[in-house]
Amino acid sequence: MTKRVRKAVLPVAGLGTRVLPGAKTTPKNMLNVVDRPILSYIVEEARAAGIEHFVFIVGRGQNAIEDYFDSSPEIEQALEAKKKTSILEEVRRDLPQPGEMSFIRQMAPLGLGHAVWCARDVIGDEPFAVMLPDMLMATERPALAQAVDAYEKVGGNIVVVEPAPEGEAHKYGIVALDGQDGRLNRMTGMVEKPAPGTEPSNLFISGRYILQPEIFNILETQERGAGGEIQLTDGMANLMAKQDFHALEYEGVTYDCGDKIGLLRANVAFALRRPDLADAARQAIQELL
Repeated sequence: MTKRVRKAVLPVAGLGTRVLPGAKTTPKNMLNVVDRPILSYIVEEARAAGIEHFVFIVGRGQNAIEDYFDSSPEIEQALEAKKKTSILEEVRRDLPQPGEMSFIRQMAPLGLGHAVWCARDVIGDEPFAVMLPDMLMATERPALAQAVDAYEKVGGNIVVVEPAPEGEAHKYGIVALDGQDGRLNRMTGMVEKPAPGTEPSNLFISGRYILQPEIFNILETQERGAGGEIQLTDGMANLMAKQDFHALEYEGVTYDCGDKIGLLRANVAFALRRPDLADAARQAIQELL
């Protein structure tokens, strides 16, 4: 019987280079999509998938993340006094239960694999999710919940993927599959930015994973890879020699909020998904065009 996935690692220590100067004083994952920080959507997605504990891997200058997921007595008291109950509910919606969130300093920007490794003592001997907060996913059923469904079906390790734009697979981390039948298929490998024409598939890794805790021992001794960083994909490739990996082509649309145009697209798309804003957003867009 597979252990339940209860914990999620959120590596948020990146500098947000692609969205500067907006991320100069505001952590990139705290930039707004419509009226909420990107991280608010990620935490909501995780909770819908049954996640009970969040492990944020942070860097210096990112105290705003921890402050956001804390109560704000002055704001809450002011809203209560003015009887603005609906806004108060919105302000309180992301507040965690005591002990539900942990914040770990990465200390040095040594890559995604290193960031995940930093969570080892909090995760312990359990399967866990990794959620890249840059990647915001618009879905009917939350993307991580789809991954958990797949994990409960086949166990092992799950990598969420999606089709790359035509002719652009060489720009991404691409998965190799042992045949392709439906949306869930066994993986045989991963290739980071393969040369054009050599791609083993058109499916790229899109920011949600379920991994077994044995990955920590691999990451602990792993040598630096591309960019001089400890790469999570290198660690997964090593673990694949010992454990099953499956790629799940999830149902939804991904918006890369670490990119200026991706962030703009996310704002438009999520505004149009909101029943209270969709008509006004559509009219505003049409007027601008």
